[in-house]
Amino acid sequence: MRTFATIAVLSLSSLPPCSLAADKLGFEDRVELTRGLMAEYGTVKVLLPRSKKALEFNSDGTYDKKEWAEIARESGPAARSGDMIQVTKITIESDRILLEINGGFKGGRKWYQGVQVGMNGGMPVPVSNNDSNAPGGTSIAVLFHKPLEPIKAAEVKKMLAPVVDFEKHSVTQIYVDTLSPEMQKAIKENRVTEGMNHEQVVMAMGRPEHKSRETKDGMELEDWVYGTAPGKITFVTFNGDKVIKVKEAYAGLGTQVQNPPVVR
Repeated sequence: MRTFATIAVLSLSSLPPCSLAADKLGFEDRVELTRGLMAEYGTVKVLLPRSKKALEFNSDGTYDKKEWAEIARESGPAARSGDMIQVTKITIESDRILLEINGGFKGGRKWYQGVQVGMNGGMPVPVSNNDSNAPGGTSIAVLFHKPLEPIKAAEVKKMLAPVVDFEKHSVTQIYVDTLSPEMQKAIKENRVTEGMNHEQVVMAMGRPEHKSRETKDGMELEDWVYGTAPGKITFVTFNGDKVIKVKEAYAGLGTQVQNPPVVR
């Protein structure tokens, strides 16, 4: 990362004095922002569209989801939930910070060819050839709707948290964060609830010890069984990809299965 930090400082030192006076950021503020954001990897949490024009994202963490979805229908995805992306260029303007992702609209898996660092007219400098697993590139404009004031790179990353995770969280954690609070609580407590799908059950309970399938009343049912005797046995019944029934019982030393004891 030192290489990128050096590049950032060189790029900033080449800026004319007037460009640094366009907002309330000082030279050191710009160095910190560029050093903290340039070449950073993140994991996408929502579908990120390819867009010739930078996707608008407000500094309060909101964005026009319908507009992004429309852009994605027209231009396709730059990255999907779980894909890793990298910031390949930063431009600081008077009221916004522009982040080029994976080489921008024309980028992709080989975005490193010709990618450069530049800020407000500064001399561009090539960056390295690291890659990500996202299918394409795009740009995001973080809008502040007022002249920029001193701000840290960590704060910008936190603003972008609804769409990009820069904290190196696992793809599984990112997925769990998109679920309802009730579903998240159940997974955390290792409980299965009706309405869960196969993936959510695995996250809550792991892989089952036994599986069985049957057709009943025209429905294709699948039972997952957790636990062994003696102890609690959990039966999870799926219809398709959804849990329709959860039953818990207790097995003794033999094969007999009893209902859970009543706690008084």
